Amino acid sequence: MCGIFGITLGPQADCDRDTFEEIAASLFRLSESRGKESCGFALRHHSTLDVFKQPVAASEMLKSDAYSRLLSQTLADTIAPPFAFVGHSRLVTNGLQTINDNNQPVAKDGLVVIHNGIIVNDAQLWLDHPDLTRRFDVDSEILLSLLGKYSDEHGCLKQATQQVFSEIRGAASIAVLFDDRAELLLATNTGSLYLLEDSEADLLLFASEKSILERLIASRRLKHLFTNPVIRPLPAGSGCLVDLANRHSTNFSLEQSAVQTGNTATQERGQAVPTINHAPNNHEVIADAKRCTRCILPETFPFITFDAEGVCNYCLNYTMPTTLGTEALKECIEPFRSKDGRPDCIVAFSGGRDSSYGLHYAKRVLGLNPIAYTYDWGMVTDLARRNQARLCGQLGIEHILVSANINKKRANVRKNIEAWLHKPDLGMIPLFMAGDKQFFYHANRLSKQTGLSLTVFSTCAYEMTHFKTAFCGLGNDQPKFYDALPGMQKLRLTAYYAMQYLKNPRYINTSIPDTLGAYLSAFYIPHDYCMLFDYIPWDEAEIEETLLGEYDWETSPDTRSTWRIGDGTAAFYNYIYYTVTGFTENDTFRSNQVRAGVLTREEALRSAEQENQPRWESIEWYSRTIGFDLHEAVRVINSIPKLYEIEPRQIPGSDARLGHSIRQENRPAA
Repeated sequence: MCGIFGITLGPQADCDRDTFEEIAASLFRLSESRGKESCGFALRHHSTLDVFKQPVAASEMLKSDAYSRLLSQTLADTIAPPFAFVGHSRLVTNGLQTINDNNQPVAKDGLVVIHNGIIVNDAQLWLDHPDLTRRFDVDSEILLSLLGKYSDEHGCLKQATQQVFSEIRGAASIAVLFDDRAELLLATNTGSLYLLEDSEADLLLFASEKSILERLIASRRLKHLFTNPVIRPLPAGSGCLVDLANRHSTNFSLEQSAVQTGNTATQERGQAVPTINHAPNNHEVIADAKRCTRCILPETFPFITFDAEGVCNYCLNYTMPTTLGTEALKECIEPFRSKDGRPDCIVAFSGGRDSSYGLHYAKRVLGLNPIAYTYDWGMVTDLARRNQARLCGQLGIEHILVSANINKKRANVRKNIEAWLHKPDLGMIPLFMAGDKQFFYHANRLSKQTGLSLTVFSTCAYEMTHFKTAFCGLGNDQPKFYDALPGMQKLRLTAYYAMQYLKNPRYINTSIPDTLGAYLSAFYIPHDYCMLFDYIPWDEAEIEETLLGEYDWETSPDTRSTWRIGDGTAAFYNYIYYTVTGFTENDTFRSNQVRAGVLTREEALRSAEQENQPRWESIEWYSRTIGFDLHEAVRVINSIPKLYEIEPRQIPGSDARLGHSIRQENRPAA
């Protein structure tokens, strides 16, 4: 998630102000990939403790006069202990970054903390401790209040830290400075902290990722500072207390409890009560549409045909998925298994249902030592982040989050949504999600960066639906993964998008470079991953029971489904598909389950009917976050001719009949 980092100097360190500023600036720039919404630092020099933060990206803050002025006023030409600098590059989770008190570092009652992670039970902790007063919205505040309380009670900082970590739930890697003691406290329950110690240079640095420190000491401008640098992880469930006078550090165990109970489905923070619920009442017409007699796909599905018995071509051409088995999985992972407890694989981790279970399975069942990897392009919801914190905190797993320029990503999505609303076309809806496809690029980059060749994905075979690209004119014979798409189909897809850009020039905006990067990441770079569910069966009941029972996994209040609830885009695009075509991803997902024999057709129909109901709370969150007019968007969507009501199948902005048409006379009588 967020990036935290810092520097301490011992008595023998040869570091002037210019050198320190170069180190600090490098750490800010290297950590910016983990969060760009805000940044800040705390500086303890002799007896003073200064805090500086701004709601801007670190690269912008470094150019500001205020930043330079504070350092020049605070630091002498030569820096001597006791000295500590801690910095933070924030990915906003809770607490608006426009309210600077919510940004990090968070200062209160003589303590200053920088925090990477999410405390998912902070609201309950405030209720459990009525003697503590809450001032801010950010969850990190509870850490300071509890640490101050227990330090006063126990008189021992280590014992107080252990008590705090026994009560919090979620993920926390922290660095704390104090105005009345020359010490730096580091602690983590996920292992997302690395220390760089150089005894000869008398330096100690820390950062959220090992690669940040490795790149720092390899820097041409800084490598001369280091004589014998040693980078080591601060293991999950441990702390480190650094004496700022002599740079001496002492490690200790947090002895935290891993038990979590009392799950309740909570709304996204700041979520408003829905004010839009005026979808056209098409449920009866949609339910009346002709559907496959074996699965539940309707006649509006692209390229669908039916035989004499009413069975669709997707069922007739279906190949039953087979799993390779746990022995084959063990053979696959064994060459990569760590023998000394070091990380041995990367697990792609969106915070959704399947990736959460995949992380659990990799750690608890396979006995691997994974690093969790998330790419946040601006649509990872707070709910997903809290669930990520639950898993990583309880499993003690390092979490590397690569953050895009979220404001820019969201602006790109807004421009493309507004262009789409000007000239709606079903084939162009995936453009809303183009910004997340760099997920693959960064996964491959992280593999090289960490030296971990094994990357685990937890994509479920039942999710493999291709109607989104089918609405671009591609047929129903598409491969399982994007990168395996034949060259001719890639060219056809490219030509389709190019034609739509010409028909609707509003797509020609600043999002094009990002979209092109997404296209290359999805279709051209190798996706050489270990697909967990190619080896083991996907069991929905077992997955939900494990997540809800063992990890207090949080569900969404606006749907009974546990699928796609961590993705801020899904509720919106599924509303479009349902309103215009009469089906969504839920229909394809459940149809695949029917074909595989794990669900009856009647069960699939009931599930899809419930899951296809508009998720207004999530849709409103999406519109506020992206910044488009939801009332106008719903008006446009509702006015699009419906594929289950018109002949031939054709909507504004599309000339393609997509291989089939709706015949009203084929519908069964009501």
